[in-house]
Amino acid sequence: MITIRRLTELDRGALQRIITGYVAHETYRVRWQETDDGAHFALERTPLDQPYIRQYDPLDDETVARYQALVEAGCSFGAYAGDALMGVALAEPHWWNRSLWVWEFHVAQPYRGQGFGARLMAALVEEASAAGLRTVVCETQNTNAPAVRFYRKVGFRVEGIDLSYYSNEDFPDGEVAIFLKRRL
Repeated sequence: MITIRRLTELDRGALQRIITGYVAHETYRVRWQETDDGAHFALERTPLDQPYIRQYDPLDDETVARYQALVEAGCSFGAYAGDALMGVALAEPHWWNRSLWVWEFHVAQPYRGQGFGARLMAALVEEASAAGLRTVVCETQNTNAPAVRFYRKVGFRVEGIDLSYYSNEDFPDGEVAIFLKRRL
């Protein structure tokens, strides 16, 4: 049985087993054009000849401390199979604009595609609504087409693109940040 519970502490080893990376067989190609009359952005889902494999680096002490601070903010949840953490949603309320920012959202590979991510996201949405927040915000890479599909399936829509969020060389051939929001 899978249960969703508010996180009260972090287990670094469990997080490391969950926050591993992704494999994508398609990407969202980003097009950008700026003229004197305006700027135009477009995303186009494009199949890949070879899968895009993204492995995340091991969590360092600074990152774990930042994640613990998110847990202490009270809006983060875990999905558990018994006592084993199999999914995590680390989020932070931004009261100035009444938004809940989801900084990490992951489900362990063996549990993906079974609805557990949707249940974890539903807990975040319920928490945000109960707190009087107006939107939930997620960010992912254009190369992470499975994440974009998931977020859209659970009610998010693309509301922003940042061409240099990760580095100054993100566009056109690197990972470009896509921001998705679910308005409450």
